Amino acid sequence: MSDRSMRALRKHALAAATVTALSCVAVSAYAADRINLAALANAGQQDEFIVKYRDGSAARSNEATLQSSLSAASTGFSGNGRALGLKHVRRTSIGADVVRAARKLDRAEAESLMRQIAADPNVEFVEPNARMTAFFTPDDTRFGEQWGYTTASGINATQAWDVSTGTGVVVAVIDTGITSHSDLNANIIGGYDFISDSTAARDSNGRDSNPADQGDWFVGSDCGVSYDSNSSWHGTHVAGTIAAVTNNAKGVSGVAYNAKVLPVRVLGRCGGTLADIADAITWASGGTVSGIPANPNPAEVINMSLGGSGACGSTYQTAIDGAVSRGVTVVVAAGNGNINASGARPANCTGVITVGAVDSTGARSVWSSSQKSNYGAVVDVAAPGSNILSTLNAGTTTPGAESYASYGGTSMATPHVAGVVALLQAKATTPKTPAEIETILKNTARAFPATPDQPIGVGIVNAKAALDSLSGTPNPGTQTYTNGTDYNIPDNNTTGVSSTITVSGRTGNAPSNASVSVNIIHPYKGDLKVDLIAPDGSVYNIHNRTGSSGDNVTGTFTVNLSSEALNGAWKLRAVDAAAQDVGRIDTWSITF
Repeated sequence: MSDRSMRALRKHALAAATVTALSCVAVSAYAADRINLAALANAGQQDEFIVKYRDGSAARSNEATLQSSLSAASTGFSGNGRALGLKHVRRTSIGADVVRAARKLDRAEAESLMRQIAADPNVEFVEPNARMTAFFTPDDTRFGEQWGYTTASGINATQAWDVSTGTGVVVAVIDTGITSHSDLNANIIGGYDFISDSTAARDSNGRDSNPADQGDWFVGSDCGVSYDSNSSWHGTHVAGTIAAVTNNAKGVSGVAYNAKVLPVRVLGRCGGTLADIADAITWASGGTVSGIPANPNPAEVINMSLGGSGACGSTYQTAIDGAVSRGVTVVVAAGNGNINASGARPANCTGVITVGAVDSTGARSVWSSSQKSNYGAVVDVAAPGSNILSTLNAGTTTPGAESYASYGGTSMATPHVAGVVALLQAKATTPKTPAEIETILKNTARAFPATPDQPIGVGIVNAKAALDSLSGTPNPGTQTYTNGTDYNIPDNNTTGVSSTITVSGRTGNAPSNASVSVNIIHPYKGDLKVDLIAPDGSVYNIHNRTGSSGDNVTGTFTVNLSSEALNGAWKLRAVDAAAQDVGRIDTWSITF
């Protein structure tokens, strides 16, 4: 009898064994399946819980049985020895019951009690009866157009504003300068013009204390290009995203609307020079620049929505190192050239937070066939960068009337992140170092809705989650995440199929001993290659066409994931590049 015939005879027996094994897993995994531990992460002490008993259970239909179940949970509760007195309060409209303890429980006690309640197999789910609050929604007339603050692909700003608004933080915008705008002026403080070439500056005197944007329009032949350009008022647009006046019944809202913007002008006609930009970085961060008065308003955050090609170089790196040594977080744009950002500066400098751009669907931003968000390993995080509405000026060349307009680019994504950094520094009891800020942003980023076509960081910056991490609330402990949806594995196909588990609300990296449990049904596992794919695209092989004539890929595998952030979209990919046999990913889980 052939190997494949023998495998077919064994398949039915193995399938039955698999069902038994899986049912054991389901019973032991109640903590992940039926307890909302994530709801405890940012909660205070709890005394009320919502418990849903399964339809048809005695506790569901009989008050005395329900109370008996609660008493049993109280008896098994591993608290601090004080009486618990768990009582039934009422039944909700969804058929769940509100129960109350006689005293407030801290996070560890609440988790212990919830696990004890869920030990009853008749319990469908249990979670804290959490208290909700209204999220601040500003009355700015065009706030509804600022998708980057509120959607699933945005930065979660409205929830963050209930925690911090950036009060007391100065953000330097090293850019084209600033124009007068009634939706911005109140949050502009000081500044300087660092353009040393008076022709490029268009103010006849080179460097001076006036950061007003005189316009960066040009005729192409003057700048060595084949096109002409109107003034962009780029600095005004960037500044508005960071700190536009908010809740004033007009215009737009700023990410850190109680922060102050320090405009530092470095870009004029035909752009700006590296030497001028380096001096601006030094001055904005509180350093000394020969011949320039000391900055009376040193920044805690620097936004640089600018750049060019090439290696970082000593000039940029030395200036950035100086700023970082003074405790200033430097946030820079990845660039828009659809290239690896390792070839774009200052995106490729060390010590900076490099920002890629996403559109409203959470995909890598595309503005034209040649203009897409830069990508690669140097990109740290992503933020909204397509169709971003902010403050502007209507002048074609020189300043005209104030206006609003939507721009796209990593230049627009960067101030979203700089604004979030301002929110963090305003909330922190002691200032966070640039390295600490970067870690917070990465560890709390929300997963991309789908894996980007090129890597643009660990995820989309999440302002509320970043702020929550400052409270010191511990991670909810080891968790198991499961995807039980069946995915058919295409036969004789090199692409295969992936099953995704999205992890959020965690901080830090995965452990070196993460567990990946796999149940793949297939009559010939020698055909299969199975990989775990981390959120950043790193691939960890689980099974590689071994076992020849054996059936199924099942078991728990230990994987060192210590270099990977916990949050993000984890995928199990199965590829069957051979012909004849077909199978499916039945279920898989990851525990860390």
